[in-house]
Amino acid sequence: MKQLFAEVITIGDELLFGQITDTNTQWISAELSKIGIRVIRKSSVGDDEQEILTILKEAESRADLIVITGGLGPTKDDITKNTLAKYFNSTLVLNEIALQDLTEFFKKRGRDLTEINRQQAFLPDKCTMIRNRMGTAPGMWFYKDNKVFVSMPGVPFEMEEMMRSDLLERIKTHFVTPVIYHKVIRTIGIGESFLAEKIESWEDNLPAHIKLAYLPSIAEVKLRLTAIGDVQEILEKEVGQEVEKLKSIAGNYIYGYDDEEFEKVIGGILIRHNKKVGFAESCTGGFLSYSITKIPGASSYFAGSIVAYENDVKINQLGVKPQTLEEFGAVSEQTVKEMARGVRERLKTDIGIATSGIAGPSGGTPDKPVGTIWIAFDDGVNVLTRKLQISWSREVNIKWTAMAALNLIRTTLDKID
Repeated sequence: MKQLFAEVITIGDELLFGQITDTNTQWISAELSKIGIRVIRKSSVGDDEQEILTILKEAESRADLIVITGGLGPTKDDITKNTLAKYFNSTLVLNEIALQDLTEFFKKRGRDLTEINRQQAFLPDKCTMIRNRMGTAPGMWFYKDNKVFVSMPGVPFEMEEMMRSDLLERIKTHFVTPVIYHKVIRTIGIGESFLAEKIESWEDNLPAHIKLAYLPSIAEVKLRLTAIGDVQEILEKEVGQEVEKLKSIAGNYIYGYDDEEFEKVIGGILIRHNKKVGFAESCTGGFLSYSITKIPGASSYFAGSIVAYENDVKINQLGVKPQTLEEFGAVSEQTVKEMARGVRERLKTDIGIATSGIAGPSGGTPDKPVGTIWIAFDDGVNVLTRKLQISWSREVNIKWTAMAALNLIRTTLDKID
C-alpha cells in the first residue's frame, strides 16, 4: 500500500516573531499518524501573499495532503482565504450555511453580526466548507490534481474540534491509508551514543517496515519503533517481538513504555517493595520532591524532604558532621552519605536519598567544576553513591540530578526482585 505524506503549514507573523508557540503542528502530526498519514515537513510563513503562494506550490509538489492553519480571522492582516482563492483561481462567494452559522454564533452571545464578521461567510467557490463549531472562521477543503488542501483556523481549540468532528473522518474516507503503529521504549542511565552502540546489531536487523528513532532528553533516551503495514494486530505482534529482543540487550536501562512517566514508575516500585522514602536536597533545592509529588498518591511512598542548602542546615537538621564538611566539602561522597542517613533517621523512612552539587553557573573550582554532583542512597543496610559530571546549565544540572537520584532507587530495588 502506498505511503501517504502530509505537510503542515502554519500562517501568521506572530509565529515568526516568536509571540506565540506553534502547538498545532505537533497535535495535527500525531492525529494524522493515527490514521496512517505521515507528516514529512512543517513550515511557518508570515502574512505575506507571495510567500504563502510559494510555500503552497512547494508543498503540493511533495505531499498528498496539505494542512494549513491560521490567517482566517476577520481583520485585514488575515489574508489566507484570499490567497487560497487566488491559488485555486477561485472567486469568493457568499456561503449560506456559513452565514447561518455566523448569525447563530453571535445571536447566542447577544450580539449582532457585524459587516466585518459577515465577510467570513464568503468562501472560495472551489472549496467545500468545513463547519467551525467553536468559532467564526469556517474551514475549507480543496481538491486539485489528486492533492487535498485543508485550511483551518489557527486557534488551537477551534482547529482541534474541526479535525475531530469532521476532517479526520473525511480524510480517512478520501484516502486509502496504511496502518502506522508506534511503540516507545523509555530508557534511563545511558547516553544516546552509548545506547546506539550497544543496540547497533539489533537496529541493523530490524525488518524493513519497522524504523527506529532516538528521542533524547534530559537524563533519558526514548526509542520509538514505527511500523507501517496493513493490519494493526500483525504490526503490534512484530514490534512486540523486537521489543523482547531489545530487552535482552538493554533491559537494565528500560524503565517503561509509551506514555509511562518516570516518576510514576518509581512510585510503583516503592509501593511494590512497601518502602517509604525521604529526601535531603541541596543542589536540587526541592525539585526532587516536586518531581515525585506531582504524581497523585505519592503520600503512600514519600514522607517528605529537608532542603539543606546551607552547611548549617546540613549540620543541624541532618546531622552532618562539621569535620566532614571541613575536610571534604559539601559536594562530596562523604557528605551525601551522611545527608542520606540523616534524613532517613529523622523522617523515619525506609530509604534516604541525598543530593549535593554545584549547579552553576558559578561556584565551580578546578577540582569540582560546575556540574559536579553527588547523590546517595541509604536504606540502613545498603549505602550507595554516584558521582555525576553534567553540564554548565543550572536547569539541566538540577533536572538531571533529580532523575538520577530517582533512578538510583529503581536500580537498587530492582536488584532485590
